[in-house]
Amino acid sequence: VTVVASLLGASVTATDLPEILGNLRANVMRNTRGRCRHTPQVAALSWGYDLENTYPPSIYRYDYVLAADVVYHHDFLDELLVTMKHFCKPGTTLIWANRVRFESDLVFTDNFHKAFHSSLLLEDGEMKIYAATSREGEDVDKSKLNRIKA
Repeated sequence: VTVVASLLGASVTATDLPEILGNLRANVMRNTRGRCRHTPQVAALSWGYDLENTYPPSIYRYDYVLAADVVYHHDFLDELLVTMKHFCKPGTTLIWANRVRFESDLVFTDNFHKAFHSSLLLEDGEMKIYAATSREGEDVDKSKLNRIKA
């Protein structure tokens, strides 16, 4: 996701756990070096941990948050949802691609739908792609979800 978004001209911040950053940085640089308008940034992110201090909302605001196949640490799904809500503020659209593997995935998906205004963009077997916007303030431009779907 990082590589494609970068090659298409987006300013991208790729995140992963601190112990994975070296590998992530090497892969991102190898696949984008000299081919992107903006050099992708690589940053540590531990779901739900110290988000307000590490990624203050006044500084870190995104138009889009892209999350592909992130439901895998089943002991940390509550933290994943907290993290999604932290980065998906009013004005941000979250695009989430997920393949359901376990029953806990369905519980997380239900909680995701409760936490966000969401719309199913694509379904292919067990793979589903959603667009979502914040419920914060409840002033949501639902037409934005419909434009993405089109």
